[in-house]
Parts: sequence; C-alpha cells; structure tokens
Amino acid sequence: MSTELLDGPWALVVMSLLVLGDSFFVVVPGEIAVTALGAVASTTGDPPLWCVILWAGIAAVAGDVTCYLVGRSVGIDRWRWMRTPRVRRALTWARLRLEGGTATVLFTARFVPFARLAINLMAGGSRIPPARYLPLVTIAAFGWSAYQASVGAIVAVLLPGGPLVAVLVSVIVAVGLGAAIDVVSRRARN
Repeated sequence: MSTELLDGPWALVVMSLLVLGDSFFVVVPGEIAVTALGAVASTTGDPPLWCVILWAGIAAVAGDVTCYLVGRSVGIDRWRWMRTPRVRRALTWARLRLEGGTATVLFTARFVPFARLAINLMAGGSRIPPARYLPLVTIAAFGWSAYQASVGAIVAVLLPGGPLVAVLVSVIVAVGLGAAIDVVSRRARN
C-alpha cells in the first residue's frame, strides 16, 4: 500500500473539499483529512506542511463564512431541519454563547463540529457585523488548521514506521482528541 492518494497532486484539493464539506455536514472527515495530510507532509515533505495549513485554513474560512451567510440571508428557522428540537437547542446555546463573548465562542466552536455549524449560522442570523466576524473566524480557522496538521506532523515525527503508520496513528490521536473535546464541551454546557 502506498501514499499516492495522500501525496499526489490532488491531495490538497481533496482535503480542502472535505474541510469545506465538514462545515455543513458534520460526518465529513475534514479534521481527519488535515491530520492525515499533516502526517504525510512531515514524513514525505510533499505537500509541505505550510501548504496543508494554508489550504485547510482557507477551506475552513470559506465553510464558516458560507454558514454565516446562510444564517444572515436565510435566517435560522426557514427550513424544517432548522426547527428540529436538537437544532433549536444548539442554536439557542449558540445565541447565548455569542452574546457572552463572540471571540471565545468562535475560537472554541471551530473545534466542535456541530457547535461550529450552529455558531456560524447564529452569528449570521443575529447579524454580527462582518467587520467583527471575519477577522475572528479567520484567526480561528487558521489556528484550527495549524493544530490539526501539527497533530499529524508531530505523531509522524515521534513514531517510526513511515507515512502510513503515521497517518493511521495520527488519525486515531485526532479522533481521540476530538472525542475528548466533545466530552469537555458537553460537560461545560450542562
């Protein structure tokens, strides 16, 4: 088995599309793609780690801003899925958090998939000014992309066995860290 898919010419494009899709559909493995490509970058040098971080950050900003624009132009209750109890609870939670501290919420929500969607929809729906929203979401997205890619890169450096082992272990570490963040955020909400 080789890493052709992970270090080929389309790797950054595929990763970016997964990150973009992850902004709307939480089952899309955007985080895993960034972590895996970070591991590949660290072991093979192709693509360079800075490219992984840059492309993932741009895709994350694009996804978050698109959610913001949906919330701003469509609102937060137009479609039936927006009115389900789970989504309403998430949006109410998001509204309360945004009122308490926009920067903190945008930074932390970037690491929690469903919260990220709710926060960005609510940021648009509550008409947070773009001049305030855009710089915060950009910094959050690039911080997230650097973190995700670094997890893969660090695991690859610490673990012998080549890129495939590094990808596998770094994905397991990323999923574990994501699960831990989910547990902590659930406990903080309750």
